[in-house]
Amino acid sequence: MSASGPEQEAPTATAPVAPEMPPQPLLRTLAPLLRGLERPVRSWLDSRRKYPLSMMQRAELEGLADDLRRQAETLDVEKPLLVVMLMGGTGVGKSTLLNALAGGPIAQASFTRPTTRDPVVYFHHSVKSERLDPALRLCRLVQHDRAGLEQKVIVDTPDVDSNDLSNRDKLVALLPVADIVLYVGSQEKYHDRIVWDLFKQQRQRRAFAFVLNKWDRCLTGESGVRPDEDLLADLKAEGFQSPLLFRTTAQLWLDAAKSHPGSGPPPRPADLPEGEQFSLLRSWLELGLTKLEIEAVKARGVGQLLAQVVRVAEANRPPDLTAEADKVKTAWEATLADEADVQADVLVGTLEPYQTEVEHHFSVEDQQRFRGLMAAYLRVTTRLRYAGSGLRDRIPFAGLKGKLLGAKVDTPVEWNLGAFVQECARTAGERVLDQRTAALINRLLVDAESKGFALTLLSEPANAAGRLDWRDKVTRAVIDALAEVERQATNPTGFRRALRGTLTVAANTLPEIALVATVGTLLWNFFVPTPSITPDMFQMLLVVLIPLVVIVAVHLLILLLLPIRWPTIRAEFRRQLGDRMATELGRAYLAIPGEVAGAIREERKQVDGLVAETKEVENWLTERQQAAHVGELYGK
Repeated sequence: MSASGPEQEAPTATAPVAPEMPPQPLLRTLAPLLRGLERPVRSWLDSRRKYPLSMMQRAELEGLADDLRRQAETLDVEKPLLVVMLMGGTGVGKSTLLNALAGGPIAQASFTRPTTRDPVVYFHHSVKSERLDPALRLCRLVQHDRAGLEQKVIVDTPDVDSNDLSNRDKLVALLPVADIVLYVGSQEKYHDRIVWDLFKQQRQRRAFAFVLNKWDRCLTGESGVRPDEDLLADLKAEGFQSPLLFRTTAQLWLDAAKSHPGSGPPPRPADLPEGEQFSLLRSWLELGLTKLEIEAVKARGVGQLLAQVVRVAEANRPPDLTAEADKVKTAWEATLADEADVQADVLVGTLEPYQTEVEHHFSVEDQQRFRGLMAAYLRVTTRLRYAGSGLRDRIPFAGLKGKLLGAKVDTPVEWNLGAFVQECARTAGERVLDQRTAALINRLLVDAESKGFALTLLSEPANAAGRLDWRDKVTRAVIDALAEVERQATNPTGFRRALRGTLTVAANTLPEIALVATVGTLLWNFFVPTPSITPDMFQMLLVVLIPLVVIVAVHLLILLLLPIRWPTIRAEFRRQLGDRMATELGRAYLAIPGEVAGAIREERKQVDGLVAETKEVENWLTERQQAAHVGELYGK
């Protein structure tokens, strides 16, 4: 079917007529498959994704989805139409070529202003206009009764290189409809940059045949290379091993048609230049493109579309960020640990002015284990020790002040430590979190970017975590940490537990034993040896002094061996609070990289599914394509 030979006057190749074969359900089977592929592409575009698409990527996918829909609608008919679209620059004779093919003037053609402005659609009268693609229905429609062109629609398009940019836009809008693009050039304009660039963009998506019109003007150039030879070399460089090239002089054939009075085909012009092949072009369009070739071109076009879907999907497939997410999590752990330490120091510093009150609270809680004389002694000494704390006047929180207005300053045992800690935590939380959260998020995002994780993927979830009401979490962390320190102080383990138990037993028994022993000794001395001797005042005071000395001695041992002082409380409270703040920050932020990577991994799987389904349809199509002479229409 080649028409590329440059030497012969006679046709350099014939346009074989393939034998008619019973139509196969190949194309109609493709229609639902293409609709099935359009759905995941549309879903990819319409769904909100973690991995965003750029404007150019969206435009490319939109074009593919439209092409899938258009192809499905085109194929889902009994006799699919083959759209042959003429494309070329100004003055190459596209309209004249169409007029010559039609056997009379139907398209606009002018020597003074050779510019095609409105697309012309030339189609058989048996084809209802509703069957045409919507883009074609808006063009100038011209019907004919040529039996050889019954399933073919020939479209004359605006000039690509026209100064009117709207002409180029019209062509670009029509190109997706084309099954075969008839690239029309002349000796002066067969390789213009604008037209050639558009050809290179479309060569992977469309079938192409080539016409070198105005063959009567084609001369060997200064380089010694004929225009057709030069064009063939360029096409081979673009992957067309045996390009289908027709050398035509459309104006001579059109003139002959105008002077032919009959209704049959016009006679062959007498003065045709050597190697002119317009009759071959007409024969190829009418007889060479049989049902077999039409289905083959349609199937091949679908195959190219599917290959393009695969390429675009693979190029835009979201990356697998699992490894990067692990690296980001490791980096964030260190950053959050540092932040937790800073916040813990600030929170502990908030309680620092109230260390006496905290000691008092712990002392009161610790005294619950004592009974008898030791308990009474501790109540008195504790009351005296903390009587002047002035807590009510030093607390700067209005809410807490109101709660303490009715409390007695000299009885701080009634102080509500939970409410106090809550107010401290809220105030510190406002001071710390409001100022540090934004800075923390920026540090986390910088860490993520350094590990290869795009900022755009983590900004939204990280900022969402930062907008959480952290005051409640901080309050709970402070109260829990203080409660844990209190639990450890009142319920120690190991050696301290044994020591504490021993001292508790001693404190609860020795004062009473000392009291009983002292009273017993005095009574013995009074009644047994010398009953007449009356105890003096000093001896009577021993009943109080000796138990008191024992109580004080045991108390000193308790204070020495099991002290409840702010430095001890502070160290453990700081450690507990730091751990809890690190846990809370980690719970809020550390899962973000993994969750985002997981969501993107699912999106990647969906794209992989689209690629797999597309390749499955592509392989199925390749296996079932009928053998036809259309290989020359496609580049490698």
